[in-house]
Amino acid sequence: MTTHALRNRSRRGAGRRTQRGVVLFIALIVLVAMSLAGIAIMRSVDTGNLIAGNVAFKQGTLASADRGIDEAFTYLKNNVQSAQLETDQPSEAYFAAASDPPDWSEDSVWSDAKVVGTDAAGNTISYVVHRMCDGQGKYSGVNCAQTPRTGGKAGNSMSVLGNQFTSTPVVYYRVTVRVQGPRDTLSIVQSNIGIQH
Repeated sequence: MTTHALRNRSRRGAGRRTQRGVVLFIALIVLVAMSLAGIAIMRSVDTGNLIAGNVAFKQGTLASADRGIDEAFTYLKNNVQSAQLETDQPSEAYFAAASDPPDWSEDSVWSDAKVVGTDAAGNTISYVVHRMCDGQGKYSGVNCAQTPRTGGKAGNSMSVLGNQFTSTPVVYYRVTVRVQGPRDTLSIVQSNIGIQH
């Protein structure tokens, strides 16, 4: 071998000895970074799935609230011709006078609620009905939210010296429905129902 070839060979060998292990160290750093990125992606996907599941359960409770509104409407419709709607009926979760709305998220407010039942998705449905009047009694004898208004009270046609409305009024009722579902989901829905008397 020539002297020139030996010199080049010894230079290459010296360079290899000084670089030993550096590539391995860089590869380990890249491997750790890729592992952390993979874990972050997995957690992000899991969180996304949890959120999507919770939204689906919440939508399910909202859909079940219609059942509570239907049950309350049936109760009102079946009793509109009787005097039962003139007084409180706590066993039916019906109250003839509406007070200031309570904090509906409190469990104590629902102690007198009518439990409709539990649907196939595991949602428990209950409701409370308030007649939109300031007291108990016949709707014409107390101040009620109704159209058209009856009696000589301000706000109807008598206040402008016009003819008094004589049609049967529509009295309004506030139905509040609470639906409790799986994963501690809770929906509270209110609806105003007008019933002609």
